[in-house]
Amino acid sequence: MFLNTVISSLAFVLQTADPSSQAGSTGADGGSGAPDLHPLLRPLEDWVLANPGMAGIVVALGVLIVGEILHRIFRHYVLRFVEYVAEHSPVDWDQAFFEARLPQRLAWGVPLLVWYSGIVLVPGLPGDWETVIRRVLLASMVVVVVRGGDALLNGVNLIYQGLPRARERPIKGFLQVANVVIHLAGLILVVSIVMDRSPVIFLSGLGAMTAVILLVFRDTLLSLVAGIQITTNDLIRVGDWIEMPQFQADGDVVDIALNSVTVQNWDRTLTVIPTHKFLEHSFRNWRGMVASGGRRIMRSFHLDLNSVRFLDQDEVDEFQGWELLKEYVTRKRAEVEEHNRIHQANGDVRVPHHRRLTNLGMLRAYLSAYLQSHPDLRHDMILMVRQLEPEPEGIPMQIYAFTADTAWPVFEGVQADIFDHILAIVPRFGLRIYQKPSGSDLRWALGGEKRRTVQPVREPDTALPGAAARE
Repeated sequence: MFLNTVISSLAFVLQTADPSSQAGSTGADGGSGAPDLHPLLRPLEDWVLANPGMAGIVVALGVLIVGEILHRIFRHYVLRFVEYVAEHSPVDWDQAFFEARLPQRLAWGVPLLVWYSGIVLVPGLPGDWETVIRRVLLASMVVVVVRGGDALLNGVNLIYQGLPRARERPIKGFLQVANVVIHLAGLILVVSIVMDRSPVIFLSGLGAMTAVILLVFRDTLLSLVAGIQITTNDLIRVGDWIEMPQFQADGDVVDIALNSVTVQNWDRTLTVIPTHKFLEHSFRNWRGMVASGGRRIMRSFHLDLNSVRFLDQDEVDEFQGWELLKEYVTRKRAEVEEHNRIHQANGDVRVPHHRRLTNLGMLRAYLSAYLQSHPDLRHDMILMVRQLEPEPEGIPMQIYAFTADTAWPVFEGVQADIFDHILAIVPRFGLRIYQKPSGSDLRWALGGEKRRTVQPVREPDTALPGAAARE
């Protein structure tokens, strides 16, 4: 047995180191005989020969203990040294692999290698048992390698996420495909090792399972193709604000994986959308708005048709004193006077040919100048006040502009400030904001409440022109 050979080797080493034992080993004829065992090893040999089963158990426990000791040494000392080096290294890739637990997972291979090599030292172990144990240990080492490959791919993803282009070209989906391939290859190797068959046999059987694989992994294959198209065409990035009403998704993309895209909605809920659905359904990506640096304001307010009228001369003079309207009123007044002078010279003094300024046009000019002077709007983008087609609710006046900050709270604050000012300034032009009749309107109609009148434009307000210019 192998253990007897070891004992004989130890005896030979001890006898070589002891001259007295060498002299005693020489025969009477001066010939050189076979060396006897050292006296310290004879009891060990006798015990092994008398208890072969117990000797096998002791050696097996010794092999297990040695493997576990080496494993603990590797985990408590070698891994700590590796962690220290990774933390103080000038590069980031080693720290990324340590965070992905690549060394920790490979550490399990140390005891497996010791046990796989030491199983041959166990005396009295049947050949069939030894074969089965070695196959199990070898299959376990394949599992360790597969888990190490998984950690390696996670580390590569962590390293790539630190690059500037990671938000534009995520590779997590491709790494997950590679992870699936590694696990399939590991599964085939484990089965082939345990069953003692060549992996080629199992690979040849995959052709017959193609239809089953396509049926089982249908969504995965579709998501893989969709992920390639999304990444190649740069349709979605992590951090993009997207809207997908079909799935009630409205928020930021927080993760792009092989099978799904996770969106964190504005109410802090998460919506998980299959990746291939982005090729089947339309969605809105607000990345262009964020990249442009301007967020659009497109909101309307309605004016009462009955409040639209011409301005008299005193009102025009009043508006000409406003800083925001001075240039407009001067230009329009000269234009109107020239038009009326030409038609009067021709003897045509009919009302249709007699031009006058209106309070609606004056309001539109004021709002245009107000928006042009607003510090929180983008003046290099479209900025206008549009008068839309009259409706049963009145005349829609639409504000179309872009804020200089795309952040949602800032955008809402700027938009609210603009319309606060509009709602407050409209009565100064003799106009009324239209709203559907309310309870107070009905009480006024029935004579139960006095209705507030619209303030005329000539009402003294010395702070108005300066305040309007400063707002």
